[in-house]
Amino acid sequence: MKLSKNIQSTAKKVLSQEADAILRVSDGIDSEFESCVEHLLASKGRIVFTGIGKSAIIAQKIVATMNSTGTPALFMHAADAIHGDLGMIQAGDSVICISKSGDTPEIKVLVPLIKRTGVSLIAMVSNKQSYLGQQADFILHALAEQEADLMNLAPTTSTTVALALGDALAVCLLECKGFTAQDFAKYHPGGALGKRMYLKVSDIYPQHEFPSIAPSASIQEAIHEISSKRLGATAIVDQQNQLIGIITDGDVRRMLEKQANWSDIQLDDMMNRNPKTIDSDAFATEALATMQSLNITQLVVMENKKAVGFVHLHDLLKEGII
Repeated sequence: MKLSKNIQSTAKKVLSQEADAILRVSDGIDSEFESCVEHLLASKGRIVFTGIGKSAIIAQKIVATMNSTGTPALFMHAADAIHGDLGMIQAGDSVICISKSGDTPEIKVLVPLIKRTGVSLIAMVSNKQSYLGQQADFILHALAEQEADLMNLAPTTSTTVALALGDALAVCLLECKGFTAQDFAKYHPGGALGKRMYLKVSDIYPQHEFPSIAPSASIQEAIHEISSKRLGATAIVDQQNQLIGIITDGDVRRMLEKQANWSDIQLDDMMNRNPKTIDSDAFATEALATMQSLNITQLVVMENKKAVGFVHLHDLLKEGII
């Protein structure tokens, strides 16, 4: 029990310390941060992030965030840069170097080489008076006075602060650029958001056979069509595929509870003549909203005023729309 309490206490202390460090960095956001954002907005090039050790890992994550929010960015490992990767820097780029101390040997070797390319250098550093801080054109002050471990050695608070500051930078850039949800979806076409923004009913309904029967069909034929096509319903259509009605498996069950003799049941007795429909050109999100508001699981898909298929709630679940 004592050990358990110590674990909980340590975890809470770490989280509290890192949260406090982020708040201190927030308090330090000033005109230099704003000038840095304005510089990056005016730049025609990309943002090249670099660092070594844990800072390099943080740099890679920030690069991913930048690229997904409309700011072209790439990662250059500080150690590899002096062995050829420096060639990825182009005129007009800006380099953001992440380092807690700003005085590591690799950074001291790299900084003059970056300056020689003529691009702007931005330091994301805790120690503003470090070699990196003094050489930089802009400083993003990632202040981290104390790491979270007792020995003040493991990169914990410093990497959390750098990551959060990178997020702040990315969000400032995307808001200044007027980046929208539609823009975000362009970069995430395979993700849930991309599908919500782009997926249409016409992309979904052809995945199924269209359960449909003629008005003259028997109840047995209706049940067979519902069961074989596995969408929980069948449409009743005429020879021109004009929609007459719909029968669901729920309609069948409710009717059989009232009528034990099938021979006495006609399609008209259980058919819904005003089924809920959706146009094939509608977005899948619209189909979901309709199903949710009406508490139903399928819609008849219409195209040029003709019934062409069904879209089912399970289809939207499978596509990640829900």
